[in-house]
Amino acid sequence: MSTVTNPTSVHDDPEYAANLRRATLASSVGSALEYFDFALYGLMTALVFNRLFFNPDDPAIGLIGAFAVYGVGFVARPFGGFFFGTIGDRLGRKWVLVVTILLMGGASTAIGLLPTYDVVGAWAAVLLVVMRLLQGFGAGAEQAGATVLMAEYAPVRQRGFFSALPFIGIQAGTLLAAVVFSALSLMPEDAFLAWGWRLPFLSSFLLILIALFIRLRLRETPTFIELEKHEQVATHPFREIFTSGMPGVIAGIGLRMAENGGSYIFQNVSLAFVAGTFIANPVDRGIATWGVTIGSLIGIFSVPLTGAISDRVGRRPVYRFGAVFMLLFAFPAWWMLSLGNPALTVAVIAIGIGVAVNSMLGPQCALLPEMFGNRHRYLGVAMARELSAVLAGGLAGVLGTWLLTLTDGNWVVMGLYLATLAAITTASTFLIPETRSRDLLRTEDALRLSTNEKDTGLVSVVVADGR
Repeated sequence: MSTVTNPTSVHDDPEYAANLRRATLASSVGSALEYFDFALYGLMTALVFNRLFFNPDDPAIGLIGAFAVYGVGFVARPFGGFFFGTIGDRLGRKWVLVVTILLMGGASTAIGLLPTYDVVGAWAAVLLVVMRLLQGFGAGAEQAGATVLMAEYAPVRQRGFFSALPFIGIQAGTLLAAVVFSALSLMPEDAFLAWGWRLPFLSSFLLILIALFIRLRLRETPTFIELEKHEQVATHPFREIFTSGMPGVIAGIGLRMAENGGSYIFQNVSLAFVAGTFIANPVDRGIATWGVTIGSLIGIFSVPLTGAISDRVGRRPVYRFGAVFMLLFAFPAWWMLSLGNPALTVAVIAIGIGVAVNSMLGPQCALLPEMFGNRHRYLGVAMARELSAVLAGGLAGVLGTWLLTLTDGNWVVMGLYLATLAAITTASTFLIPETRSRDLLRTEDALRLSTNEKDTGLVSVVVADGR
């Protein structure tokens, strides 16, 4: 029978406690960098890149083109997830996270150095695509690695809470991007478009150095060490995921549709909608961005809170709450955005991100790693996260702006789009077993376990945990 190596309390073992702190910091800083870059790029897409990297003579095509380049980063993410996820299951979690932070952060810094359309013509968009591909390739394994790392380090009975802590970095990164963008928007427009937009991308270099310093001092996770000790490390994790792990991948994709798609719809498409030509009374871009800022601030509390609640009542009920909330919120939210009222706009975006999206993100941090067996956990989480990122987040900008352009800014189509994503996720919560307190040393996927095996797994955890 498997046992869990994590101690009952982080205070019982000083070495374990130190490594848990390092794991939390390593995951948090990486998450902050990734989402700082992605949120910043999303904000720039709707309001800057369409004007600087595409032909300014056709604003509508420029906006769609800018969102298409934004989506290119999502296309690269599954390939990065497959590549680095396989390495992470074969060689360990730590070194993959060192490489991904360098690749992701380096590409983001380079965006701040790119020439614009006025300088090199169409090559500006080509170079932007290349940087987005590199950024997405690295990011494809970053969040999966952070998720797996924390789940495998966290104390069993508090796994939901501890696994959610690094994802405060997501909120911090998004919050930082929104604050920086709001501050830059106060600049004279000529100066902002000439050089001001480059500053936050160039500043990514500092976050790279901090994350690299922390990750080089991190030890490998206890569960991977156990695999190595018993010579059970997968030789071909990619083959295993296709022969036994696909039910978990498909279920994970369904779970992520509302969380990931909703996140990018509220952060990016809504800004393009309220600040552009789709409504009669456009909202100032700086004011609308405050919705993202406040939503991210709410998320700093709602993500660990919902993670902790899932430790008590289970992952599925908390996740289902977030999905149903978004389903009910979809049409009222887009109707209120269509009114062009600044206060309502800020409130809708803040609630959409801070409550609807993050009520799913909190339990998801532990849920996805718990759904996969130890031999292919990194790859399974990466595939579920990144395939869904293409289908939900990557398409959100392109499909959303295309639908709005096609219907002359009809808010109903976006309400239907968001409600559809929420309905898919709600249905997916009924297709998965409850994974709370699952033994992460198990090599079987949760969706393939019988009731007896699940019960045995829970007993082994309780006995090993001393409670």
